[in-house]
Amino acid sequence: MSDDSQQTPSRAERDTTSADLGHHSGAVERARADLAAGRAWKARDRLTGYLRDEYDDEALELLGEVHHTMGDLPAAGAAWFGTARRGHDVDEAIEAWRDRYDDHFPEMWRSLPRTVREQPGNKRVEALRRRAEQTGAVAASIGRPGHQEEGTDQGGGPDTAVVIAVILAVLFVICAVIGFVTLLRWIIPG
Repeated sequence: MSDDSQQTPSRAERDTTSADLGHHSGAVERARADLAAGRAWKARDRLTGYLRDEYDDEALELLGEVHHTMGDLPAAGAAWFGTARRGHDVDEAIEAWRDRYDDHFPEMWRSLPRTVREQPGNKRVEALRRRAEQTGAVAASIGRPGHQEEGTDQGGGPDTAVVIAVILAVLFVICAVIGFVTLLRWIIPG
């Protein structure tokens, strides 16, 4: 007879990074270890990747600290803007973030991590969303499911890539016709 209380715990029971023990702790703790080892760039990449799919205040604050440590004040400001963190360093970073985008609210909105834009309840983020919408350059659905992602054309004109593709297609057709006529001249003399 085996006694369940004397069995060796499974890997999931021992794993301190498993989802039931706080999913964020794995990414945040590994980022802290990267920082301690002098690899701020790795901590930044790890946190940025984690925050693509998860909203986590602790990870956002740490990402802001990493950017601040690396001297990228505008990126620190974008990370800290969506958190409750306050202080002189935060104010300085947010001011640098605003300067980077020259208070162009749609660009500032798009520079926030997607999970911050989609997280309801943050008054500062909601105010930025409204300001971005008021400029008329951003659809009213920004930050909500089904909205256009950053880098997509929000205006009413044709997309630059489409215009270039059409021009190249026309040039290809012209070259094909010229080539076909030249080939016919070789085959049929006179």
